[in-house]
Amino acid sequence: MAAPARAIEPQEQLADPALEHRARELGQELRCLVCQNQSIDDSNADLARDLRTIVRERLTAGDSDDQVLQFVTARYGDYVLLRPPFRTGTLILWFGPVVVLVAAILALMLRRRRRALAEPAPLSPEESRRLARLLDEEKGS
Repeated sequence: MAAPARAIEPQEQLADPALEHRARELGQELRCLVCQNQSIDDSNADLARDLRTIVRERLTAGDSDDQVLQFVTARYGDYVLLRPPFRTGTLILWFGPVVVLVAAILALMLRRRRRALAEPAPLSPEESRRLARLLDEEKGS
């Protein structure tokens, strides 16, 4: 099984294996704002490269993982996180797909109901004659 390709270039890697491991872990939590569905570790975009550099600089300066994430989200917002926090401002990210699905289901149900409640099709000539005969028989009784 092949491992996914990483966009990290050799000159970006830190000499300290522990710091590099932390940088890779953080890189998997941050979204490339250009590619949107890739982490910064998986993206070749210039912005992803810049974010990888910022992460490594902050780690080298002694920041904790949380401090690095706070620094990046302060600059780019919660959208930069691949798993955004559950807050009022991110509710659309969490519940938007569910709301759209429920709305689509309700629209389909209403459409079917409208069709069921619509006026019936007009009677065929044969059905009209039969109905007239039945009504005449009813009057004669």
